[in-house]
Amino acid sequence: MNDPRTYPLKEILPEPTLRRLPWYLAFVTLLRDRGVEYVSSTSIAKELNVDASQIAKDLSFLNIKGKTRIGYEVEGLEHELRDFLGFSDVHNAIVVGAGSLGSALMQDSGLERYGLNIVAGFDVNPDRIGRRIGSIEVFPLAKLGEVAQKLDVSVGIVTVPFEAAQTVADACMEAGISALWNFTPCRIRVIDGVVIQNTSIYSNLAIMYNRLDRLRRQ
Repeated sequence: MNDPRTYPLKEILPEPTLRRLPWYLAFVTLLRDRGVEYVSSTSIAKELNVDASQIAKDLSFLNIKGKTRIGYEVEGLEHELRDFLGFSDVHNAIVVGAGSLGSALMQDSGLERYGLNIVAGFDVNPDRIGRRIGSIEVFPLAKLGEVAQKLDVSVGIVTVPFEAAQTVADACMEAGISALWNFTPCRIRVIDGVVIQNTSIYSNLAIMYNRLDRLRRQ
C-alpha cells in the first residue's frame, strides 16, 4: 500500500466518496476477520451494491490501486482506509444531553473502534448529574469548559432538546471544542474553524416514511 503522506487533502474529496469509504472499510474488515487475503472491486461492488468502476475511482482518490487479476490486499486496504478516515487516531469527545440518546451513545463501546473516545457527559437535570453511565461521569453543564479543557476534548456531541442546541454549541465553542456532532433538528451556527456534522434522525425518518408511502401507493 501507499505511504499515507501521499494522500490528497481530505477536503478535496467529493462528499459522496467520503460517505462510501466507511462502507468499504466495514466490508474489508469483515473479510480480514474471515482470513481473506485479496478482494476485487467486483466483489466489493456485489456486496455493497456500488458500481465496481465507482469503487475503483473512490479508492484512486487515496492513491490506492489494486493488482491486475488479484485485486486489493485486504489487510493493507483496511489499514489505509482506517488511517485516512481518521479512525486510527483518538478523538476525545463529550456528550451534552444525557437523556436516552446521549446515554446510548455513551454506552456504545463500538465508537472507540472508530477513534471516538467519549470521556464525559453533561446535563442540567439534577437527577442525571453525578451519575455514571457505563464508566462515564455526568457533570453539570456549568462545568463544561473546565472539564473539556482538562480532558483535551476536541469533539462535542449535541443531544439536547432543539431549543437548547445553539446555547450548548456556543458553550462548546467557547471551551475550545473544534468539532460538533449535532443530533438535533436545529441548524447550529458555528464560528470559523469549527466543524459541524448534522445527523438528523427526524430528517431520515421523514425520508423513510415518504419512500414507504410511495411504495404503498404503487
